[in-house]
Amino acid sequence: MLSSTYKFFPPELSRVHIALFTNVQNASELRSRLIKASTMEGEEGEEEREAVNFAFVDAAPITSLLHLQTAIQQATLASTDGTLRTKTVHSEILWALNNSNNISESIKRFGISDSSKSVFVVRVTSPELSVENILGSMKAAIQGEEVPIEALSEITDWPLVCKYYKVSNDPAVVELTKGSKEESQKFSEEAKATINEIVVSSVAMKNVMS
Repeated sequence: MLSSTYKFFPPELSRVHIALFTNVQNASELRSRLIKASTMEGEEGEEEREAVNFAFVDAAPITSLLHLQTAIQQATLASTDGTLRTKTVHSEILWALNNSNNISESIKRFGISDSSKSVFVVRVTSPELSVENILGSMKAAIQGEEVPIEALSEITDWPLVCKYYKVSNDPAVVELTKGSKEESQKFSEEAKATINEIVVSSVAMKNVMS
């Protein structure tokens, strides 16, 4: 798990924890749990919402750690400024990742789905919660194998990224892929780097353009 401190954000939003899980076995159950937790009332509801108080991000359309971190920072900035488009900083991360303002589409594309096999789990919180506590809560929620974040290089679905961010017809991408856009393994490292730059810039500029 990667833990980072952002001193320019308020204390309650200054600590970010990111873990990558593969071979996820309970994606469907977890998705249902998230939906149910949002409507539960009373103390039981509060406890359940805390148990799943993370951003669960499908790793397939994520191009790099910087891609995800940019969305996290944009969401945290929106929470700090009081300009959230969604209910929480964690759901805002999904919104920040999407290239449109459609919240439902953001959740469908970047949130956990019944078919998700590799998932980033993100928690934006205060320094008061220990790394051990956060990681333990993550592992209690998701049934999967924690792997190094570098494993993302074998997970990214580049054709899916091109579809979501509409970069297939970008002149630079067309030139680098030479029409081989159907399979991730056919994308050259140069093509991947170029697409990543476009995607990261898109996420970074979203709040300005919205």
